[in-house]
Amino acid sequence: MAQPLEHEPEGEHQTRKATASGWIGSALEYYDFFIYATAASLIFPQIFFPKGDPKAAIIASLATYGVGYVARPIGAFFLGHWGDTHGRKQVLVLCMFLMGFSTVAVGLLPTYDQVGLWAPAMLVLLRLIQGFAVAGEISGASSMILEHAPFGRRGFFASFTLQGVQAGQILAAAVFLPLAHFMPADDFNRWGWRIPFILSFLVIVAGWIIRREVDETPAFTEEGQQGQVPRAPMVQAITESWRDMLRVICMALMNVIPVVTSIFGAAYAVQPGYGIGFDKDVYLWIPVLGNILAVIVIPFVGNLSDKIGRRPPIIFGALASGLLSFAYLYAISIHNVPLAMAMSLLMWGVVYQGYNAVFPSFFPELFPTRTRVSAMAISQNLGTLVTAMLPALFATVAPPGATNIPVIVGSITLAATVLAALSAWSARETYRVHMHDLGKPDAVPEKKTVYDRQREQSLLNSRAFKSLG
Repeated sequence: MAQPLEHEPEGEHQTRKATASGWIGSALEYYDFFIYATAASLIFPQIFFPKGDPKAAIIASLATYGVGYVARPIGAFFLGHWGDTHGRKQVLVLCMFLMGFSTVAVGLLPTYDQVGLWAPAMLVLLRLIQGFAVAGEISGASSMILEHAPFGRRGFFASFTLQGVQAGQILAAAVFLPLAHFMPADDFNRWGWRIPFILSFLVIVAGWIIRREVDETPAFTEEGQQGQVPRAPMVQAITESWRDMLRVICMALMNVIPVVTSIFGAAYAVQPGYGIGFDKDVYLWIPVLGNILAVIVIPFVGNLSDKIGRRPPIIFGALASGLLSFAYLYAISIHNVPLAMAMSLLMWGVVYQGYNAVFPSFFPELFPTRTRVSAMAISQNLGTLVTAMLPALFATVAPPGATNIPVIVGSITLAATVLAALSAWSARETYRVHMHDLGKPDAVPEKKTVYDRQREQSLLNSRAFKSLG
């Protein structure tokens, strides 16, 4: 007989409030992170690096994008530790302040023409702070929503973490669109690009107002009351859950898809060295439209994972998006804007969401409450660190003037997604495992009965829809 739904942490579950906080906080924080990514592809090669060698400038600019990911494992260690010892709410507020102030500072930096090599040096330093800050966002927000969500609905509610991330990317690109379109190119390159960065000050204010309203999760509170909060959560996570951490590292290689879509794809399409010649304001619509579709698709996929499990959507999304990367890059290579947009919508907006919508529930469900933020943060960020080096690698193995660029870059992309799919296949299913049993290697999903469905509906009514206050 199925265990009753009371086999969950006691206390007030602020499901909707926690979900709204995670969504808005992730959107604001990833707006900061992705305006840098957009500028690194479109603007920074011309203003922060020597102009004599366009190829070298492109590679160097994309490498500074990757530098932010170098700091992420370090940030994951400290912020994951903070989240597992001081609470999910505290770590999310800390991440927000670090990200907001570092992003505003990027918008105030002098250029290479003004201060020489100090310009890229300061750019790298601020990118390191950004990477440190963002390392705790997804793991902290996913854990907070997951631990506030009712049994049987964790996949749906946790998916809003990534819907917020996609919304942040839409906002990042959308801010650049009117500037790139209406401003003269010289003015845009001289000072217009700074506007989105300076506007990040609003992130600090809005994020603080939103996140201070959410209570700590019942699961973490219960751990504290029982004296089970670890002094060294990272050590305990590695000791107890190293196999699942390795799986998450490999599954996080799926970040290669947004790298191909919005980072290398942007440089390939618009940088003069490649000779494709997409207009900047036209190309910016590709990630915008793809992310708009992703925002619509994500909750449906999250809900699907509550019905069929976490692994099937991830495996399908990994293999199909890896194959579609060839078509997307080919469309850019032949300067076919409608085809490039269509492939972006299919690859990024739909298929990739099989992974993107599900990992915010699947990753934290693989670990127990006492080490959840640390284990997810360090392993996910180690995986994304690998993919963050790919833009510079792509620009090196497929530089301007190279032949078969779609084949070269697409092959590397597919290899990464195949490894991610195999890692998901090897993991245990978690979608109907109770909160107290998450992280146990022998825990298996319960079969849904009529009794379960009745109790789940009762739980939704009492915990989710009555938790607005």
